[in-house]
Amino acid sequence: MKVSKKFSAAAPPLGRWLGAMLCAAMLSLPTAKVQAQTAFYEASAQELAGPPGSLIRSEPMAFAPAGAQAYRVLYRSLGMHGEPIAVSGVIIVPPGPAPAGGRPIVAWAHPTTGVVPHCAPSLAIFVFQQMAGLRQLVEQGAVVAATDYPGLGTTGPHPYLVGDSEARSVIDSVRAARSLPGVGDGNSFAVWGHSQGGQASLYTGLIAKTYAPELRLVGVAAAAPATSLVTLMGDDFKSSGGKNLTAMTLWSWSRVYGAPIDKVVLPQAMPAVDRLSNECIESIFDILERRQTEKPLEQTFMSVPNIATVEPWRSLAIRNTPAALSPQIPLFLAQGTADNIVRPDVTRAYMQQQCKAGGKVVMMWVPGVGHGLVARDSANAAVGWMMDRFAGQPVPNDCGKPVPAMMPAEASAQ
Repeated sequence: MKVSKKFSAAAPPLGRWLGAMLCAAMLSLPTAKVQAQTAFYEASAQELAGPPGSLIRSEPMAFAPAGAQAYRVLYRSLGMHGEPIAVSGVIIVPPGPAPAGGRPIVAWAHPTTGVVPHCAPSLAIFVFQQMAGLRQLVEQGAVVAATDYPGLGTTGPHPYLVGDSEARSVIDSVRAARSLPGVGDGNSFAVWGHSQGGQASLYTGLIAKTYAPELRLVGVAAAAPATSLVTLMGDDFKSSGGKNLTAMTLWSWSRVYGAPIDKVVLPQAMPAVDRLSNECIESIFDILERRQTEKPLEQTFMSVPNIATVEPWRSLAIRNTPAALSPQIPLFLAQGTADNIVRPDVTRAYMQQQCKAGGKVVMMWVPGVGHGLVARDSANAAVGWMMDRFAGQPVPNDCGKPVPAMMPAEASAQ
């Protein structure tokens, strides 16, 4: 695709990292504007009272694949400081009655769509086409729970790339799914995500046992996840995609963490930063519009040469870099060998970290595939791997096996 040439192998790592989420959203989302927000997404203080994962309300949605019934949902979760919040999302239930023991549940963690409420995936006209592997999962009897994350749909801003926040909303979407018709009383789930959603999936694996001990996480699957944020933020950024998503990250973290954005962004750049942070990434038309909004940042943007060396931004990046999972949690990773955005060596390093911790990892290298299409092209394998985990099949393991020779795109990223 022409748009993928925007992020070349010569682009610096921060541009690749931020461009990853932009490209993923652009390639995975349909070319249609989102629907208008409604009162469905609003919750009173009285409605927030209740345990995390309990439903506030739901409404049927049309056009789910494979005869499934879909619901737009609003459910309870916990915010950045443990306060009660509402989170929205979509839950898709296969047709027919639930089998004995209930249905398996797969939580889908989406890539970047924006940082303000009207950018929620559940508001997108073609929301089902955004979920990699959805039809395959429904046809194999799995429920799919797709959170919007906090601050998308509901009151914002969205805590963008904040791992624990993403993970709580993912887990609570699974809890919410269990209360819907046709799901049954099973407690097993897997999580599957791409790019920003890959980070959310890994953090789900890190907190699931303590946050939701009543649930059984059978496996974590992630396509080109954002892992070592400090490494990926370490160099200067020059691409349009890099500036776009740097702006959203700084804007979000300044609000949810109170980090001083004025210490790293020049005053004359703030109007463009504010505009970018209030635009969504829901269609190709949005991408073109955002490129125009971003143009002033090509002349004036940051007041520091390397944000990864500046506090508190460096510490926040470290805080939101996932550690290795428990060795008891199987991990599936997918990575395109032609990915010039989330570099293959970064994903390989996370695999090696997990192997060193004693985990069992399947590492799927997708030859010739870049960042934007890796979730689509690995979905069949990811779905098969997750369904095997639900079935209790022996866990495969690529740890200790020879790693593939360095690909040309990876070599150029060194």
